[in-house]
Amino acid sequence: MHRLELRIPPLVLVAIFAAAIVAASVWMPLVRVPVPGHRALAVLLILAGLGVALAGVLAFRRARTTVNPMAPQRATTVVRTGLYRLSRNPMYLGMALVLLGLAAWGSSLTGYALVAAFCGYLTRFQIKPEERALLQRFGPEFADYMGQVRRWI
Repeated sequence: MHRLELRIPPLVLVAIFAAAIVAASVWMPLVRVPVPGHRALAVLLILAGLGVALAGVLAFRRARTTVNPMAPQRATTVVRTGLYRLSRNPMYLGMALVLLGLAAWGSSLTGYALVAAFCGYLTRFQIKPEERALLQRFGPEFADYMGQVRRWI
């Protein structure tokens, strides 16, 4: 296990990347690609991201399993309902959509690159370790779910 696996809570990671995206849009104005309607698109992405993340949390609450991403071994069930039929990680997908909305608001190429970096980091140091823990906990049931539903979308 790498020392960064399951170390930084995803909400802290979102805050760090959000700050970096906002900073990039303010301090790197030459790296902007404004698209007509980018602010409206940004608001839609942020609202959609919040909705997707909240739907993921509510599905976990209804299933009475942990929403603590730092302790996947405490999961009590494999959730396959709601958005979990389309994505194994709707909470993280929602976070990425919020960050994408922030990048769209600032029309920053650097911001878009930071969204990709967030997804890469989260996949490597959060999602893959969670998947290993869930495979160990639920075995074939989770392996079957992994074969049926994509990691992101």
